[in-house]
Amino acid sequence: MAKKRIIVWFRQDLRLHDNEALNDAISLGAEIFPVYIFDERVFHGKTLYDFPKTGVHRARFIHESVQDLKDNLRQLGSDLIVRFGKPEEIIFNLARILRTNWVYCNRERTGEEVRVQDALERNLWSIGQEVRYARGKMLYYTADLPFPITHVPDSFNTFRKEVERIVQIRKPLPVPSRDALAVSFQHVDPGALPSYDFLIKGQKVPMSAQVLLHGGESNALKRLDALFQEELMHGGGTGDSAHYLQFDSMMSAYLAQGCISPKKLFHEISEFSAEYNRPELLDRIFHRLMYRDHLRLMAKKYGDRIFKEGGVVSQSRREWKKDPEIFSVWATGNTGVPLVDAIMHQLVNTGMCNHRSRKLAANFLIRELEFDWRKGASFFESLLADYDPCSNWVNWMDLAGLGPDSGEMRQLNYELQEKRLDPDGVFVRKWAKA
Repeated sequence: MAKKRIIVWFRQDLRLHDNEALNDAISLGAEIFPVYIFDERVFHGKTLYDFPKTGVHRARFIHESVQDLKDNLRQLGSDLIVRFGKPEEIIFNLARILRTNWVYCNRERTGEEVRVQDALERNLWSIGQEVRYARGKMLYYTADLPFPITHVPDSFNTFRKEVERIVQIRKPLPVPSRDALAVSFQHVDPGALPSYDFLIKGQKVPMSAQVLLHGGESNALKRLDALFQEELMHGGGTGDSAHYLQFDSMMSAYLAQGCISPKKLFHEISEFSAEYNRPELLDRIFHRLMYRDHLRLMAKKYGDRIFKEGGVVSQSRREWKKDPEIFSVWATGNTGVPLVDAIMHQLVNTGMCNHRSRKLAANFLIRELEFDWRKGASFFESLLADYDPCSNWVNWMDLAGLGPDSGEMRQLNYELQEKRLDPDGVFVRKWAKA
């Protein structure tokens, strides 16, 4: 009897460890054909406000991550089928050529991704195949939570109190064996990755651009080891007065593209914390992973409302300004406020800034300039190396006072913020003229 054949469509789960879709497919004893599609709409398309949908920093990071995945699969006797175009069309054609039985993939939840999923499902139904979905984006499984999605607490603090002491975090799944993945590609050419220059067609890399992280599962695990070494040497600090504005764990881009799973990160840090008595590190990372889960659950709960001008409350509390010149002053780091300008220069040149910096910059656009928050979120969508639609848009919506648990909008004194966060001016001097 011929073996079943399954396409495993890699999306934002660019790893072999703790990959539920891959493990589910392997459990059927099938021949596995891994696939990644560089979606033309994602790499050559535009955001809602006409920025490049995937900026130069994230494009490079994804390119490196896909190449790393391909290399790792080859080491296990497999390969990665790589194409550029529309996933719903390309995977459908591959399913016909390979005569597969199913397509396995990780389920995404926001509108654009769901429309692609739905289109692929419709195409596959026409030839008697279907998509089978797995989970892998979150620290927790939704099935393990003490409430359905529709009843997830809007308050993160309430969510944390109801979950952290009750729900166990599952162990990550292992990397599959060579025997499970080795397969012949005689019926299809795996293909090569499109070039980085092709992916960023029409975009200019900033003159002062810096590469802070290289993408891929292999580099994610190296970065985790480096984090442990930094913790042992500095106790989580960076050794200078600007550490509140410097990068923290630098794991967010790896989490966003699924180069490391939240469960893997949590359990590795738990073991390190127990061995070296570093409870503060575990608490810090655990809090951020839980917060990331909560943002994703808010996006699941409220759907496309997180992208609307009125947010979840459905009514803006002010008339937003829309003058492009005002926005340009902020986006180019020319507000005249040194801290804000340094943050924006750091973001443009690296694709990264930490959570505190993002809130400070976003707060300035929303409260000081009274500008439409959605254009700021769209700008971040384009630039961020660690862009995740749920984290980015729900955070911006909350800062605009339009989220389900948003507090009162308040002004910040940026001179005081700079004195408190960068008392020696290290951060501002480094980035203000970048």
